[in-house]
Amino acid sequence: MPNRVRLHIENDSSLGAVFEVTGERLSAAFSRFPDLAERVDCSIGYDCADFDRQIADADALVCWDIDHREIARRAPRLRWIHATGAGVEHFTPFDWLPDDVTFTNNRGVHGARAHEYAIMSVLMLNNRVPEMVTHQRAGRWEQTFNTGIAGKTLLVVGVGSVGGGVAEWARRFGMRTIGVRRTAKPHPAVDEMRGPEALLQLIPRADYIIATAPATAHTRHLIGKAEIEAIRPGGGIVNYGRARVVDYEALRARLERREISAILDVFDPEPLPDDSPLWRTPNLIITPHCSSDDTELYIPRTLDLFFENMRRFLAGEPLENRVDPVLEY
Repeated sequence: MPNRVRLHIENDSSLGAVFEVTGERLSAAFSRFPDLAERVDCSIGYDCADFDRQIADADALVCWDIDHREIARRAPRLRWIHATGAGVEHFTPFDWLPDDVTFTNNRGVHGARAHEYAIMSVLMLNNRVPEMVTHQRAGRWEQTFNTGIAGKTLLVVGVGSVGGGVAEWARRFGMRTIGVRRTAKPHPAVDEMRGPEALLQLIPRADYIIATAPATAHTRHLIGKAEIEAIRPGGGIVNYGRARVVDYEALRARLERREISAILDVFDPEPLPDDSPLWRTPNLIITPHCSSDDTELYIPRTLDLFFENMRRFLAGEPLENRVDPVLEY
């Protein structure tokens, strides 16, 4: 392993200041990792304006999105790419990724903010807030009552770092938790774990559903028309993960019939077009993909995760948060 590492950080200014790795934030991170300050040489770029020159001698790259074509030729020393988001579907398929380059993501950085948003959304569904907002927009006084959330069932589709945290919060509110994950591996906060093949059987048992699964070739419309039709009347769904995991047209049909409610944070495309019928769909609350990105802590936590991995990289140890190119997450 090299004694020194050449690191390039590429910012996308369209994402806004929340996601910007500035010189100030980088210096603050080095103060938390003083052992790396003398071993890592950094450059910071914006919007790929001088990208090829800056990555020509880079060993590691931090970015959100790049033109990755012929990356092996353009960056022959590159051995590690870190994506500043948890979702990496915009890099798929990974047939462009050289065999000797490790790809990692930001899984886990969203942490507490993601859990807060998710459990807030479940509580909003139980308190029928999407319905009340629909009545408010219509200028209609219509009282909507419900029972408490304790004893009700939450189905978590995609029990990873976020889904597991949501299940822990649900337990605190006295809910029963059911989970779906690819491996069906048990989780301490999930009362019952099943594989994706059981999803259609589980949905009618849930009062509320939260989707936190990544977008991959295998999860497109994982919650499709049949699954949405199986949601019990008065129930609801939160999509925190990725838009393509849920069939939004099928969901909109049930929302239009006022049978269920939903809270959606992710869309395809983004920004959601002005003429999208979702803007006018009843029993729906839209949050514009900003549910869990902490304005003060997102980049510091990203850099802490990255520099913890940098220590492993310099020591020749396996990196955390490795993305499996086959599984696409």
